[in-house]
Amino acid sequence: MTFVRTDPSDTGGLFIRRRPGTAPTRYAALPDQGTTRRRLFDEGVAAVVAGLMIVVNLCFWGPLPLGWLWVGSHVDYWTGSISLGILVAFVGLLLTLMAALGVLKRLDHFWILARRAAGHDQRTGIIGPIFAITAAIGATLFFLWLIFIGGLGPDLAPRSQ
Repeated sequence: MTFVRTDPSDTGGLFIRRRPGTAPTRYAALPDQGTTRRRLFDEGVAAVVAGLMIVVNLCFWGPLPLGWLWVGSHVDYWTGSISLGILVAFVGLLLTLMAALGVLKRLDHFWILARRAAGHDQRTGIIGPIFAITAAIGATLFFLWLIFIGGLGPDLAPRSQ
C-alpha cells in the first residue's frame, strides 16, 4: 500500500508539513542471518541480559528496602534522631530505585539490540512483562512472609502467664 505525501498518517496529521517528532517510525532492515553460531551467541547474550533484568527487578522487593532501612537505623543510632533516619532511608531508597529503573531501561534497549542482531524482528522491549511478573512474585512472597513469618499469623510458642 502506497501513501500519498499528504496522507495524514504520513504527515503527523497536518496538511502542510509534519510536526517534529511525529514521523512514522522506520526501522532499519533486519541484519542478515549470518552464521548459526553467531545467532546462538546473540540469543545467549539476550537471555543473559533478560536474566540480569530479572535480578535487578527482584532487588526492588527485598535487598534495596532492607539495605536502606539498615542505613536509616544507623543514622538514627549515631544522631539520635528518628526523623533523620527515616528521611535518609526514604530519600536513599527513592534515589536508588530511580537509578535502578534507569539501568533497567538501558538494559532493555540492549536486549532489543541483541535480539535484532540474532535475527528477530524485535521492536518492543521486555521491561514491562519482566516488571509485572517480578512484581507479582515479590508481592506474593511478601504476603506469605507477612502472614506466616512476619507477625500477623498465630503465635506458635505458648504464652507465659
